[in-house]
Formats: sequence, structure tokens, C-alpha cells
Amino acid sequence: MIKENLKRLIKTGFNQLGFDLVKRKNSPRRTILGLRNRPIRTVIDVGANTGQFSKGISSFFPEAKIYCFEPLPGPFSELSAWAKSQDGRVVPFNLAIGEEEGEVEMFLHENHTPSSSLLATTQLNEQYYSFMKKQKRVCVRQVTLDFAVEEMCAEPSSEILIKLDVQGYEDRVIAGGARIFSKASACILEVGLDKLYEGQAEFRELITMLDDFGYRYAGNLDQVYGEDGHCIFLDAVFINQNL
Repeated sequence: MIKENLKRLIKTGFNQLGFDLVKRKNSPRRTILGLRNRPIRTVIDVGANTGQFSKGISSFFPEAKIYCFEPLPGPFSELSAWAKSQDGRVVPFNLAIGEEEGEVEMFLHENHTPSSSLLATTQLNEQYYSFMKKQKRVCVRQVTLDFAVEEMCAEPSSEILIKLDVQGYEDRVIAGGARIFSKASACILEVGLDKLYEGQAEFRELITMLDDFGYRYAGNLDQVYGEDGHCIFLDAVFINQNL
């Protein structure tokens, strides 16, 4: 009892200082909210940029084949250089992913390429992040996720993890990837709660779309806060209950 009371006092003290104590072994960064225990054999990284997510997830699933999709030439060049060092385990594609195929315009954020999007930024976004103001439009090739995976990739296993980091374009990617999403066992989506991009997908819409495939919201890996403490955007995990 004394030990438990001491733990409670320590935790309360840290809470009052603005910190939260979590057992290291249970932290989302170590468990990926339970995904680490799944036998993931295929990772599909949409909006890979230079491979930040893929580099991190590869340590959790060292046997998985990783397919990366990045439409911008600059980041794709860096992504490809890393992929070449991975003995064929990582396969990069210089493509945007959406709900239809064709040439589309993308807003390249010259000072921060990870925030580039097929959608225009809002004034609120540029108010939060002034470095996003320097932009130019570039033409990129877009295909659907179903086409990309079924026509360009080796037959993926049933243990698939999909990650989307597409700056508000998540609903279009899901719409064009119905067959792959129905086969995947989990997905990770970066979701904006504030309106950062014109016409961006709403969190509630994404939950509804994924619910149609049998996915259950499992929590957040990470979230970013505004100056007043409210959540601006987050990385949400969904688990497919049908598999």
C-alpha cells in the first residue's frame, strides 16, 4: 500500500509540472499501440517523403517488404538512395496516390517538403507554420492505391500495415484503395483536427470510411499541440477487426 501511495504521489507531482508518466515498455513509441506484436510482412508507406516513417518502422518489422510512394522529385531522390542500401527490401515509387489516375498539380512547400500537399494550405496553417508560405506548384503523376499495389508490387501478404501521411488527402487515398484496405490488418493515419488544408478530410469521416472495412480506432501514436494546448493534428492507429 505504501509503495502504491508513493507511486501515486510521484505521478501527481509530475502531472502538476505538466508531465505524464508512462511505463517505458508500454509507451506508444515502443509498442506502436500493440502493432509490434503483429506479424506484419508488408508495409505500404503513402507520402513517404525521404523515408522517415519507413526507416523507423523497419526496425520493428525487419522481415517486412516496404513499398514507398513519394511524388516529389527531391524527397524521392533521397528516398531512393536509402532504398538502394536496403538489399531490395524497400521499393520506392515516384507517384502520388489518390482516388483516380492522371496528372495532378501538387503544392510543393519549398522550406518544408513533408507538409507539401495536393490541397492548398489554409491561412490558419500558414499562421501556425510560417515556413509553409513559400510554395510552388508542380505536376506529378497520380494513381490509385489499388492499382499501385496490384499492378506494381509483388503480391502483398495478408499482414499489411498501411501508413498515410498525405496532408488532408486521406479520404481520397482510401477511396482509391478499397481492396487493399480491406486486406490490410492495420493502418496509421496522420489526421488534422484543425483545418490546415482546403477540403481536407475530417477525422469523423475517416473513422466512418474505415469502419466500413471493419477497422477500430486504437489510439494515437503521437499528437501535436497549439500554444493554447489544443491538439492540431495526430497520428491515429486503426486495427482491422475482420482479420
